[in-house]
Amino acid sequence: MFRIRKSDMVRVISGNYKGKTGRVLKVYPATERVIVEGVNFIKRHTRPSQNNPQGGIVEKEAPMHVSNIQLLFNNVPTKVGYKILKDGKKVRYSKETGEVIDAN
Repeated sequence: MFRIRKSDMVRVISGNYKGKTGRVLKVYPATERVIVEGVNFIKRHTRPSQNNPQGGIVEKEAPMHVSNIQLLFNNVPTKVGYKILKDGKKVRYSKETGEVIDAN
């Protein structure tokens, strides 16, 4: 099970973008990769289409491995754990502060 979910704020902890923060846009659990907003840009050569009539070179975010990022909870890097509440709900919590991350 993944400890990082869509729309979480994360910080890059290794690689060319070390220290940058951003929001998770997409999660790929099968390959253990995530796309983070504003991090890990690549250039794609695209042919003209209806969406992009000009074509050309487009910069976009590429997936990066989940081991290279760390969750930010209240702007503090934190490790994530799981616990089951009294009502039977399984929630993520911050191992540093003990607070529940998911307030669903």
